[in-house]
Amino acid sequence: MLSLDPKELPQPKLHQYLLGAIGPRPIAFASTLDAEGRPNLAPYSFFNVFSSNPPILIFSPARRGRDNTTKHTLENALVTKECVINIVNYAMVEQMSLASTEYPEGVSEFTKTGLTPIASEVVKPFRVKEAPVQFECKINDVVALGTQGGAGNLVICEVVRIHVSEDILDDDGRISPVKIDQVARMGGHFYTRANQGLFQLPQPMTQVGIGFDKMPEDVRTSQVLTGNELAQLAGVESLPNETEVNEYKLTELADLFMEFEGRAGELEQQLHHKAKALVAEKKIAEAWMTLLAFNN
Repeated sequence: MLSLDPKELPQPKLHQYLLGAIGPRPIAFASTLDAEGRPNLAPYSFFNVFSSNPPILIFSPARRGRDNTTKHTLENALVTKECVINIVNYAMVEQMSLASTEYPEGVSEFTKTGLTPIASEVVKPFRVKEAPVQFECKINDVVALGTQGGAGNLVICEVVRIHVSEDILDDDGRISPVKIDQVARMGGHFYTRANQGLFQLPQPMTQVGIGFDKMPEDVRTSQVLTGNELAQLAGVESLPNETEVNEYKLTELADLFMEFEGRAGELEQQLHHKAKALVAEKKIAEAWMTLLAFNN
């Protein structure tokens, strides 16, 4: 067995050991406002409940290991002293992951992820409509654990209002572990789905996706593609160009266009179903070319 001194390990290596060993970790999908009232939404897996009387949740936006800068969520918490912690289920996990992208200050992750902001009742930050449980919180304190890259900042939140979807309740009024369908973080790219087990989800930390707001409206409002599938499409840095789409249309989609010639509505649905299958195979570029071929 390895015996390691944390003080002698490089910070990234220590980070990997900690996150690989301690899991599954629940996810605080934290909604805040900056000093100018602009919304921010970001996930944190250093999170849990620590008291029920008073009801206290704590999450920790750590300082970035690569350059020792702080997260927008932390900066907002220090200024406004309010947040909403939204619980993440499997139906929104890809959109949650997209929200972890390093978008510039002032860019709303609600807009980029396609998640729906709804007004809170007690605090000013927005709730995430799609979240099965939403905790409106006053921030009692922020405790800095260090000043170097990787150092955590404990955001101590007192719950002042709870919103629970009736869809996740059992007959006795308790939250069903099966119906809530929570996800939690493991090490690396791994997550766990509480009622089914492990799955992998590549993290969009190395690129800035186009976001939901830059998607064609007919794609964004698709009746075939789910929020998770749209989030994977929104994670690309750029869309295929017209030449690529034309070539793909002629080589891969010609039969489909011939079969549904003169029936635009049916053709569009078929293309969306084909794109859905391609997303399931992680063929995101091909899925985009399929979708864009309809209006090309």
